[in-house]
Amino acid sequence: MEVLFGGSFDPVHLGHLIVAEAAAEQLGTTVRFVPAREQPFKRAAHGATPEQRAEMLDLAVAGNPRLAVERIELTLPPPSYTVRTLQALARREPGNRFTLLLGADAAQELSSWHEVEALPGLAELAVFARPGAAVPCHPLIGRVLEVPSVGISATLVRERVGRGRSIRYLVPDAVRDYIAARGLYR
Repeated sequence: MEVLFGGSFDPVHLGHLIVAEAAAEQLGTTVRFVPAREQPFKRAAHGATPEQRAEMLDLAVAGNPRLAVERIELTLPPPSYTVRTLQALARREPGNRFTLLLGADAAQELSSWHEVEALPGLAELAVFARPGAAVPCHPLIGRVLEVPSVGISATLVRERVGRGRSIRYLVPDAVRDYIAARGLYR
């Protein structure tokens, strides 16, 4: 079983990493971050390119054998629909069973997802509560994980960078350096 944790990760921050580490520990497996090429529910332009977001994830997970970066969505046509990603992974890794890790905010939108009815045949859904979003009742949710609640968001990080404020302790140091070196989110 492999856990897939998808999202924009624009940029990845410590809240993402804390959730992934807690999921890896509770499920006894590795977690692959899956940066979206273009999320259907977030059509506004990303502050960083898909490859830059994947590179920041590489920096963030370096040295942690339980965490990895999966770039499959960067090779698929936009928008990044979860069902297409899971189908592509199933073709590439036949026999591998996946668990899809979702925040409660994303889980609240499940009913409007593209081809949501196909998800149970492709992955189990594991959901975690997020600040301001409780886990909804939905028949596709197979598991609820307990993760530390951290009030950090990528929006907060981007806003702080845009105002010239510190993002130390919100993102890994290597990610902070990457953002500064490329002038992202200014």
